[in-house]
Amino acid sequence: MTESNANRSDVLFLCVANSARSQLAEGIARTLVPSGVSVHSAGSEPGKLNPLAVVAMAEIGIDISRHDSKSTDEIPSDRIGKVITLCAEEVCPVFPEHVEKFHWPIPDPAGFDGPEDEALIRFRVARDDIAAHLRDFFEV
Repeated sequence: MTESNANRSDVLFLCVANSARSQLAEGIARTLVPSGVSVHSAGSEPGKLNPLAVVAMAEIGIDISRHDSKSTDEIPSDRIGKVITLCAEEVCPVFPEHVEKFHWPIPDPAGFDGPEDEALIRFRVARDDIAAHLRDFFEV
C-alpha cells in the first residue's frame, strides 16, 4: 500500500438511488466494521430513503431513519479504500478513484411495484443477502 493509500480505510456502498440496497448495507456494515473504519453510501442518481428499508432494518434492531440519500460528490473520496456496488438489473455507478472494487448484484427491492407486504418481503431478502455478504467480507 502506498503512502497515499494508507489512510484509505473507509468503505463505500454504491447503487443508483441510494435509497434501499446501499442504505441497508451502510446500516449493517456500521455494526460489523473494525475500529477505525468508517462506512458510507451514495448513489449516482440519489433519491429519497425508502421507508421500507427503514422498516426492514428496524426489524433487526438497526435504526437508519436518519440516513439521507447522497451523491458520490458528497463522499470523502480521499478516505475511501473499498467500493462495493450493489446493482443487479441496472448500470452501477462508477467510482473514479483507484481503490479496491467489489460487486454484489442484489436485486433492487425498491423496484417492485406491488402490495406493500410483498415489497417488504423483498427488502428483507435484500437485507439478509447483504448481511451474509458483509459477514463474509468483514470475516465475522
